Amino acid sequence: MAEKVVVKNLYKVYGAEPALAMQMLQQGLSKEVIFQQTGMTIGVKDANFHVDEGEIFVLMGLSGSGKSTLIRLLNRLVEPTFGQVLVGGHDVAAMGKKALIELRRKDLAMVFQSFALLPHLSVLRNTAFGLEVAGVERKAREVRAMEVLDQVGLKAFAHQMPSELSGGMQQRVGLARALAVDPSLMLMDEAFSALDPLKRTEMQELLLKLQQEQQRTIVFVSHDLDEAFHIGNRIAIMEGGRIVQIGTPDEILRNPSDEYVRAFFKGVDVKKYLVAKDVASATETLTIQASGDAQADMASAIERLRAAQRNYAFVLGHDGRFQGTVSIDSMLQALAAGGATLAGACLKDIAAVPEALSLNALVGRIVKNPYPLAVVDAQQRYLGAVTQTILLKRMALEESEHE
Repeated sequence: MAEKVVVKNLYKVYGAEPALAMQMLQQGLSKEVIFQQTGMTIGVKDANFHVDEGEIFVLMGLSGSGKSTLIRLLNRLVEPTFGQVLVGGHDVAAMGKKALIELRRKDLAMVFQSFALLPHLSVLRNTAFGLEVAGVERKAREVRAMEVLDQVGLKAFAHQMPSELSGGMQQRVGLARALAVDPSLMLMDEAFSALDPLKRTEMQELLLKLQQEQQRTIVFVSHDLDEAFHIGNRIAIMEGGRIVQIGTPDEILRNPSDEYVRAFFKGVDVKKYLVAKDVASATETLTIQASGDAQADMASAIERLRAAQRNYAFVLGHDGRFQGTVSIDSMLQALAAGGATLAGACLKDIAAVPEALSLNALVGRIVKNPYPLAVVDAQQRYLGAVTQTILLKRMALEESEHE
């Protein structure tokens, strides 16, 4: 997968003599000692990471950990002291003013906690504001603004003023304004933290829905575990300006890198954050790819299933996309009827499970089904299978590891 953002050896020093602070860091002095001796603050210390295209990458940490400074370094709302920030291969840290403005206008958007709406402009004009600044003609920008307002469920409120909307609706306008310029990279700093829990959950679901449809790259700052684990593909844990661990939620929970990360997640119920992709097994269920000879494919699959004492298999396309579930009986019936395609042998009404389906929802599905369920990503690519046995084994493992 291509890397959209690459951060290399990034530092931010607040103070009158950042070069001196950098020298002291190179000498091995801590940020606390540097502050005591010089009054300068190390906001970010030697950050190194990448964000893949289409990924939601979450920055987490306690207050003062540097997460908000780091996200602002990515678009130079905060000027770096040292290091590189590559966006699509271009070094933002070294860009001239004109190139930076062009990047911000056309390919990079930011959503703030405070909504930052212009109170004297309508919802429509707020949404179109970035396009207006970029010089887009009025009719074209209003058409685009209405499109994204429709996406976030606010088309009917286009001509109202921000003061007439609830906090959750105002944040939807902020999101719509960011989406209007069709950015490939979105930066979201505590974007939903000012909302009540219900509205916050609604915004998270809306973000995931839009992400499934549009696959943007998103860097998202949060201090909330539920939020980070729900929306994040990977999480970076920050402490004292440095990144102490990066990984998927499951990786970080299972293998904390140090005592800080371990304490950060102390008492967390791992099962609460498990999703379908975490429990799926890629080896438990037979998969079949059509060769062009459906009769031979089904005969071979029946033989392999009988040898393995299994009854079900998944049909995949050559691109790895899930096409359906077959059983020995369904294939025998298709063969007897002279079936010419594997699709004709697929069992009806057996849908695949999305990779982000929660464990609770997955349990509800699996207890009703005698057959395995395929787990797929947003592009319907097969990731693995979940069965009652696989699920029970995983839950038993969780219990034994956390006794």
